[in-house]
Amino acid sequence: MDDIDRRILRILQREGRVQNTDLATRVGLSPTPCLRRVKLLEEAGIIEGYVAHLDAAKIGLHLTLFVRIWLTGQDADTVDHFTSQIIKLPEVVECHLMAGDCDFILRVVASDLDAYRKFQINHLSRIEGVKNLKTEIPMQQIKLTSELPV
Repeated sequence: MDDIDRRILRILQREGRVQNTDLATRVGLSPTPCLRRVKLLEEAGIIEGYVAHLDAAKIGLHLTLFVRIWLTGQDADTVDHFTSQIIKLPEVVECHLMAGDCDFILRVVASDLDAYRKFQINHLSRIEGVKNLKTEIPMQQIKLTSELPV
């Protein structure tokens, strides 16, 4: 990956719908070699896909919460069961296996605190193997990006 590839990636992270001709001009290539580079970046798995970023509040998801999860055990069956259940829950937008105090940390979106509480009671707390969970409520979002430094 060279400097031109990095410039392509920086632009595509900010503007996934940029036209190839515009992208080529901005990185100093003609359209055909630029498109070839983008295709190679896609084939290599560096570009995993293209998405539309949504404003959560404008679609009724006003609340983001972080949930720390402790399981009854860290054996493969318990962890695999937990992850298979979490993957099914669209309210969970991130799930990370952790080293340290808790076993998992989740980022969950909800319309409000009442909706989250119902989600916690009806889904998170009912997953077999969940021993304890603690919910953290952020006061202010300072930075949210999916853009990686390339």
